[in-house]
Amino acid sequence: MKKRKIELAVISDVHLGTYGCHADELIVYLNSIQPKKLILNGDIIDIWQFSKRYFPASHLKVLKKIIGMASKGTEVHYITGNHDEMLRKFSDTSMGNFKITNKLVLNLDGKKAWIFHGDVFDVSIQNAKWLAKLGGYGYDILILINSFVNWCLAKMGRERYSLSKRIKNSVKGAIKYINNFEKTAADLAIENDYDYVICGHIHQPKKERYENKHGSCLYLNSGDWVENLTALEYSFKRWRIYHYNQDKLSPFFVDEDLKEMDLNELIASITDKGLDIETIAEVIEEKKTKKS
Repeated sequence: MKKRKIELAVISDVHLGTYGCHADELIVYLNSIQPKKLILNGDIIDIWQFSKRYFPASHLKVLKKIIGMASKGTEVHYITGNHDEMLRKFSDTSMGNFKITNKLVLNLDGKKAWIFHGDVFDVSIQNAKWLAKLGGYGYDILILINSFVNWCLAKMGRERYSLSKRIKNSVKGAIKYINNFEKTAADLAIENDYDYVICGHIHQPKKERYENKHGSCLYLNSGDWVENLTALEYSFKRWRIYHYNQDKLSPFFVDEDLKEMDLNELIASITDKGLDIETIAEVIEEKKTKKS
């Protein structure tokens, strides 16, 4: 299978070493892309909850895959998060194409992108780390329970259900925390003249433009590979959120944006065998109609 060539991919909150990690799905995703840069935006390895008794082969394969991508020319930036904070002592370390850092600033087609994990905004981590760690264990248990519930639902032929999402969306405190997190990140980015601010940490994939009296910026969150299975992709000067459960291995531009692309750009972006031929035909025919 041919790989999709993209400028930049961002993943975060993989939590290797925990029961909730969807390592197999992440390997499938990484096998489907060929990015020039791969940003690992924190909590890739869950050192907080690391146990010698649980680190499956699939989790090791993810690490091997990432190292393999670096050895084949992909520029890999590992940005540390709170669950892998022990790696912060190695910040600014480089090993070939593999770099460890605490934050990253990139120039993307003349626009500045500010990338960091986001735990710096979390008061519980700054002031009561033991409470944050306890919450991490509780979240892992909730994911385990959810896995069993979804197994039962699958047997009954019903759709999957996310307990954690239900709790986040129904508890006012959680909603307020997420909104404050996003607004704080965006306001700081605008204050420092960044065009994009890219975070992880809160397991909430999002792409939204924020504005205040000083300007505007695009806030992006890569989500996670525990419950949402999402990533951020940048190509042709645009960002999109990749959803594994919805997109699978579909190409980068199977959406309305196809209609705005140059025909040569469209053909260049089509590298996946699973592309719907009817979709290609419709878009190309529409291009021809516009030209005539």
